[in-house]
Amino acid sequence: MKIAGLDEAGKGPVIGPMCIGGVMLDDAKESTLRNLGVADSKKISPKKRVQLAGQIEKYSEKVFVLEVSAEQIDELRTLMSMNDIMVVAFSKVLEQLHPETAYADAADVNEERFGFRLLEEYRKNNPEKADNLTIISKHKADASYPIVSAASIVAKVRRDQLIEDLKAEHDVDFGSGYPSDPKTKKFLAEWYGENGELPDFVRHSWKTVENVIKNAEAENQQE
Repeated sequence: MKIAGLDEAGKGPVIGPMCIGGVMLDDAKESTLRNLGVADSKKISPKKRVQLAGQIEKYSEKVFVLEVSAEQIDELRTLMSMNDIMVVAFSKVLEQLHPETAYADAADVNEERFGFRLLEEYRKNNPEKADNLTIISKHKADASYPIVSAASIVAKVRRDQLIEDLKAEHDVDFGSGYPSDPKTKKFLAEWYGENGELPDFVRHSWKTVENVIKNAEAENQQE
């Protein structure tokens, strides 16, 4: 039986893309992932993740990573919620794999609802295959299912690479890109202060950006 794991990296950051990883293999080979030491990507060092991603690619039947840019996220958020975006994005990864059983890290507070919505979204373009697909959607699935851990790793490795590419291309260091990162907030404030706008690799629809602009305007009024 063909099984697949699905997970995202970069749903929350204010900077950079979101990546959704998908890994598919025969269920008889799932033990190979365990033997490799595949685990929750957040508990593995960046160097180890890169090594594991190569091994996952080698032993899997198919690996696919969907990249959703900051600009695309902003555009989609004018039409739908972030949860809706996750359903659509996960479905696009499923359409590249077409497994018989898919394990997904639930991107919704209601894990069963996410699995149901994902199956229905997949059914729109794959009605016949959807009838033979089982989706198991769980919170923290990357800590419970090796196949989801594998998807988490390939997604995280790809996003990390894209973030490093952005830093090199623009000759900047914005830290992790997460709203809670002081370096990220400092970068956003300084860039906006110098340019009066933020670059296209920043998610303009994030509350963090709204606060940066409000703070800058307040400071200008005080001067």
